[in-house]
Amino acid sequence: AANAVVVSTHYRQGPEHKFPAAHDDSFAAYQWVLANGKSLKGDTSRVAVVGESAGGNMALAVALIAREKKVQMPAGLVLIYPVAGYDFETASYKENADAKPLNREMMKWFFEKYLKSPEDAKNPLLTPVANADLKGMPPTTIILAEIDPLRSEGEMLGTKLKAAGVTVDTNVHPGVTHEFFGMAAVVDEAKKAQAQAAAGLKRAFGKS
Repeated sequence: AANAVVVSTHYRQGPEHKFPAAHDDSFAAYQWVLANGKSLKGDTSRVAVVGESAGGNMALAVALIAREKKVQMPAGLVLIYPVAGYDFETASYKENADAKPLNREMMKWFFEKYLKSPEDAKNPLLTPVANADLKGMPPTTIILAEIDPLRSEGEMLGTKLKAAGVTVDTNVHPGVTHEFFGMAAVVDEAKKAQAQAAAGLKRAFGKS
């Protein structure tokens, strides 16, 4: 939809591989694209990073690490219901404590399996809402689901990015749950979300 080359990546996972293994792998994948994207007929001067759920956390982390290491910044970010905090008492965590397919106890379990200790949760890569300096981040599109424990932290992340001077497009899609994004064949709101993502990428690539 964005008329772009897509490089799909994976990363090591907990409990065998604790933080920051997955974040290190995500940044390594980004560096690989910068070095090798031309072999895929891609324009390596315009590389965006897109991630869903835990991947949304890692997409933002890629930009934070790139800024720290003075590596080429992503042209844009698309964060789809990203993990952005470690507060299980937000409004959406309370409203959707027992939601499907993602609930509060599952999120606690995921953190427990990935963190070496609760202290890791203070790292800005894991909890950008509370701990990251977001100045200089690329234009960001945030796609959220109404029936999702992660909704509130996604909204807070959008607010914090905007306060840091970042161009942000945040939209909470009504009546849908975590994981809805890939369901455009049967869920109209997913079609709208995919269109939002494509529009954000086109703007980031200077195609709109």
